[in-house]
Amino acid sequence: MSLIASDHFRIVVGLGKSGMSLVRFLANRGVSFAVADTRENPPELATLRRDYPQVDVRCGELDVEFLCRADELYVSPGLALATPALQAAAARGVKLSGDIELFARNAKAPIVAISGSNAKSTVTTLVGEMAAAAGKRVAVGGNLGTPALDLLSDDVELYVMELSSFQLETTDDLGAEVATVLNISEDHMDRYSGLPAYHLAKHRIFRGARQVVFNRQDALTRPLMSEGLPCWTFGLGVPDFKGFGLREENGEKYLAFEFQNLMPVRELKIRGAHNQANALAALALGHAVGLPFDAMLSALRSFAGLEHRCQWVRDLDGVAWYNDSKATNVGAALAAIEGLGADIDGKLVLIAGGDGKGADFKDLRDPVAVNCRAVVLMGRDRELIAQALGDAVPLVRVDSLDEAVQQCRALAHPGDAVLLSPACASFDMFKNYEERGQLFARAAEDLA
Repeated sequence: MSLIASDHFRIVVGLGKSGMSLVRFLANRGVSFAVADTRENPPELATLRRDYPQVDVRCGELDVEFLCRADELYVSPGLALATPALQAAAARGVKLSGDIELFARNAKAPIVAISGSNAKSTVTTLVGEMAAAAGKRVAVGGNLGTPALDLLSDDVELYVMELSSFQLETTDDLGAEVATVLNISEDHMDRYSGLPAYHLAKHRIFRGARQVVFNRQDALTRPLMSEGLPCWTFGLGVPDFKGFGLREENGEKYLAFEFQNLMPVRELKIRGAHNQANALAALALGHAVGLPFDAMLSALRSFAGLEHRCQWVRDLDGVAWYNDSKATNVGAALAAIEGLGADIDGKLVLIAGGDGKGADFKDLRDPVAVNCRAVVLMGRDRELIAQALGDAVPLVRVDSLDEAVQQCRALAHPGDAVLLSPACASFDMFKNYEERGQLFARAAEDLA
C-alpha cells in the first residue's frame, strides 16, 4: 500500500528524468497532480503528452497562483529551492518535497544511502555489486542511473542509492539503514551561499539513519550523532575498532578491518589511493548491512571502475592515458591527481579547465607542483586555473580537446600518465562530462 494521501493535489515541478519518474509514480497510484517546468520545451514533454495526455502541464515562467493550488510541490533537483516562485508558494503553506522523500516513504527494504562531493557513483556501484555477489536482490540508482521511484518493488531486498545535495534539500527523513557522506569539498558554489550551506544539505542524508559511516580523514563527513547509534569509519590510515583502513605487512599493503587483513591492495583493478579509499568505504557500508566479506572481496577483485572516473584508456610509448572526465570539481580532480600521482613511476600531464561553477582553484597548486610535469588548460575558466597555479609547473593553453591530446603526447615522458581531470563542468564546450570523456578517449586511441 502506497504511503501517499489520495485527497491532496500535487504539482511536479521540473520535467526531466526524475520528474518523469514522479509522473509515472503518481499516475500509477491514481492521485491528482499537474506538472510545471520553467523551460518552454522540457526534455520529457513529448513523452508526457503521449503517455499522459490528461495531465495539466504548464511550461515557461512559474505561476505562483498555480503552484499555490497544490498541497505539495515535488521539486526537481535541478531547480534551486531559492527560486522566487517556490519561495512564495512555501510562504503560503505549500510543502516543498522531492522524489527521494517520496521514495523513502514507500520503500519497504533497507536503504544504503551514499553522498559526498566525489566518488559517490563508484562507491554506490561497488556496494551494489557486493550485494549482488552476496545473492541479494539489489536495486541501485537515485542520482546515478535509474531514478529512485522507478526502483520501487516488493521484490527488492536492498536499495543502494547515490544522492546529491540537491536531492537531499527536499528530503526530510530518509530513514536509511546506513548513510554516509564520503567527503566534502567545494562544489556547486554557484547554487550555495558557501561551504557551510552545502555541508548542511549533504548532512540531511543522516536524518533517521540507523547506522552511519564516515571518513576518518575528513572531519566534515562526521555527523552529529545521538549516543548509541552504530558508527563505522574508513580511511587510508591503520584502522582500529569499527574501522576500515590500510595495514602493511612484510612490505605488502592490505585492505583491513579493525586488526584483520582482508586482501592485498595489489589485487584491486582500480588504481590510486582515492580508489583504495572508495573500496574501504564500500566495505564499511556493506558490512553495516550484513554482507559477508567473501562476497564483498570477490566483487572488489573483479571491479574495473566506472567509465569517465579515472578510467584507463590506453598505453602508448610507455605513457598511460586516463579519462577522469567525471572530475567536475576541484575535490574530484585533487583525488585523481594525488591518487594516481602516487601510483605511477613518472609524472602526470594534466588536462584541466571548463566551467568552474564559481569554485576557487587555489588548492590545486601544491598537488600539481608535486605530481605534474605540465598542465594543459582549455575552456572558459582556464585563466582562473592558470592564476591559481602560477609558476607551479609549465602551463599550455589550447582551444580544443584534440589540441590538448596532441600537446600531452608531446609533453609526456615514458613512465608518465596523461590525465583528463578537468576540475570543471563541461557545459561551456560539451553536452556533458560523458561526451567530453568519450571525445578524449577517442582522440587518445587515434594517436599512432
